[in-house]
Amino acid sequence: MKIAIVGTGAMGSVYAALLADAGHEVWAIDTWAEHVAAMAEQGLRVEGASGDRVVTTINATADAAEAGNCDLYVIATKAGGVGAAARSIVPIMSSDSLVLTIQNGLGAAERIGEHMPTDNVLLGVAEGFGASMRGPGHAHHNAMRMIRVGEMEGGMTTRLQDLVRVWQEAGFDARAFDDIEQLIWEKFLCNVALSAPCTTFRCTVGDLMANEEWWSVALGCMLEAHQVGVARGVNFSFEDPVAYVTKFAGTMPNARPSMLLDHLEQQPSEIDAINGQVPGLGRQLGIDTPYNDTVCAVVRSYEERFGTEHRRAASGPSRR
Repeated sequence: MKIAIVGTGAMGSVYAALLADAGHEVWAIDTWAEHVAAMAEQGLRVEGASGDRVVTTINATADAAEAGNCDLYVIATKAGGVGAAARSIVPIMSSDSLVLTIQNGLGAAERIGEHMPTDNVLLGVAEGFGASMRGPGHAHHNAMRMIRVGEMEGGMTTRLQDLVRVWQEAGFDARAFDDIEQLIWEKFLCNVALSAPCTTFRCTVGDLMANEEWWSVALGCMLEAHQVGVARGVNFSFEDPVAYVTKFAGTMPNARPSMLLDHLEQQPSEIDAINGQVPGLGRQLGIDTPYNDTVCAVVRSYEERFGTEHRRAASGPSRR
């Protein structure tokens, strides 16, 4: 199978390495020039939960046009890059090409739909995964549980089952689900509870849970998202969202959400796709979202300072 991974950051690198190691023709497409060069010259190294390997058969490029038509395009960018990724593959894909998008938060399908019909778009949820970049051409895989995949409109199709088999044969615990929207929302609740709160308080998940005031803020954010989901008709698989999210968070006390990691590197985060989704959806439904309004304001205030701090560092110490 010819597969393009559009966005080969930490998670995309894991996908690319394992799929290529399974014998597929894999194209790694990324805008990070040093990363692309390292993959092209030395191969892609992935170590950690999925083993330690250097894959030299990957085709690395910054230009999607070089990959040409593929059987499958996996959009593995952060939420803010989904639209640009979709736009880059529209000129080269065929009517038979499948697109699988795997992101945190909500809205990826809608962003893709601004650039192409979504008949061949499938949605994925990476559960219990964690990865980080050690440098150009080198990713570390921290954890690996399950890739969940489903059709946008629901149901179990042959192409869905065939696609899941490709991931399984590459070493992933991948499964097909007939209601992927439910799974996206259930992960969304966990992301809302942990992402902006950990970033606001600059803490690990365990620290967040150990502080009564901080944890009440996290649960307040989550319960607002749950109320919105119920109002939208999401078929949650549990009755007690607090117990569900608390159990999930309790399995990763030392984790730092990717939003916090972005901030530690003074990079913009996925706030708009995670906690930032709740106020907008809440307004549409007449639901107040004060917890998410507040943490979003704090996170965005941090991000507004990044540019100022970068400019200050570049100009040297103040002469005043």
